[in-house]
Amino acid sequence: MFQTRIEIVPAPGIVLKVAETIPVSTALAVSTPRSFGVAKTMQTAIQLAALGYQVIPHLPAHEMHSRAQLASIVRTCKSLGITEVLAVRGDSSSPEGPYRSSLDLMEDIAEASGGSVRAAIAGYPESHPFVSTLHLLDSLMSKCHLATHIVTQMCFAAPNIITYADILRREGVTLPIWAGVAGPVPKGRLLPLASRIGVGPSLNYLSRSGPLGRRVLRNDRYSPSRLISDLEASPEAFAGIHMHSFNELDSMPFHELLGTAPIT
Repeated sequence: MFQTRIEIVPAPGIVLKVAETIPVSTALAVSTPRSFGVAKTMQTAIQLAALGYQVIPHLPAHEMHSRAQLASIVRTCKSLGITEVLAVRGDSSSPEGPYRSSLDLMEDIAEASGGSVRAAIAGYPESHPFVSTLHLLDSLMSKCHLATHIVTQMCFAAPNIITYADILRREGVTLPIWAGVAGPVPKGRLLPLASRIGVGPSLNYLSRSGPLGRRVLRNDRYSPSRLISDLEASPEAFAGIHMHSFNELDSMPFHELLGTAPIT
């Protein structure tokens, strides 16, 4: 069974919900939707770290207002024992501050932290809503020397993720790869979100009828079980599963997905 970490959205009440449903031994990623902002992400990360969770906050380069803001975030991470962040470009089409790319952001994180806070980077097996496919691989390669690992975008087709991992290895990328997977959430909520973040051909897996559709949809709820099983057929390709929860924690069987006992 792969290691699994859970990505949450820093919405009101999420810290209490996490504490009630997710074992403290589970690593958590905290996303930064543009409507919430970096401050909300860090506030949530601080609260979860205080509860004992290993936390990986997302830091979008385009939404960082200043180098002073980044320096403050790095100091906070160091004081709480947060040693990793996920550096991304961000949803904003143009920078709100000095950082034009996640590489610029990573360089300042390395300098400000003295190497004690490092960054993971995003990988895109299918597409990106703002960056052409032609530039995605070059961009990733330029950041590998500063990165701890790669987290792929949320994807629904194991062959697409496996092929992407194979491409990276052929290009000489040796970083661990975490496969981005959607958790068991309602199809009606999942489809619009997946379309917005740029997930491409594998969305077809959610709309097919017949045996394939039934394997990934249970009572109109997406199930990642088949996808994870298919990825486990290539265990050497991946370090773990990065599971997007969309804060649907109450209905997620985490003790089954994580291989742990349920919280009682």
